[in-house]
Amino acid sequence: MKIYAIAALLLCSTPALAQEAEKPKDETLKKAGNIASQPVRDIGLDKDEIPPVLLKAVENPYATPASRTCKGLKGSLGELNAVLGEDFTVGAKANENRTGKIAEAVGKTIVNSLIPFRGLVREISGAAPQERRLQAAVTAGIARRGYLRGLAANKGCKITS
Repeated sequence: MKIYAIAALLLCSTPALAQEAEKPKDETLKKAGNIASQPVRDIGLDKDEIPPVLLKAVENPYATPASRTCKGLKGSLGELNAVLGEDFTVGAKANENRTGKIAEAVGKTIVNSLIPFRGLVREISGAAPQERRLQAAVTAGIARRGYLRGLAANKGCKITS
């Protein structure tokens, strides 16, 4: 536990993360927590569960939705947005904090260097296959969201997010 505290302290004390004050504090703390808990996920003690909406998307991302009404499509899109985050918005400008990204990369590098033979440990513990399943589910969820947005656009539904 001392290692996690040290990593979190390093991440939170860097000037780059102080510049992230424009963002809500819980976002910075969430990132620091995710970085600090990475070794626990690497050895398979803490596995990210795949949300049911993504598991359903993995089965068939292009399945006909239960409701093809605008309200039904918006509801389905809302479920996906809740687990995937907001979709791309036309005309939105990218707002990337380069300094924050560098600080995040440094933190990840420090924490990830704590486990020797990390890749091998992740394969043996089952963490790497679980991460691949999660990434496949996210990809299927993104495909499902695109499909549903296309259906909504074809029907003339107003989708704002």
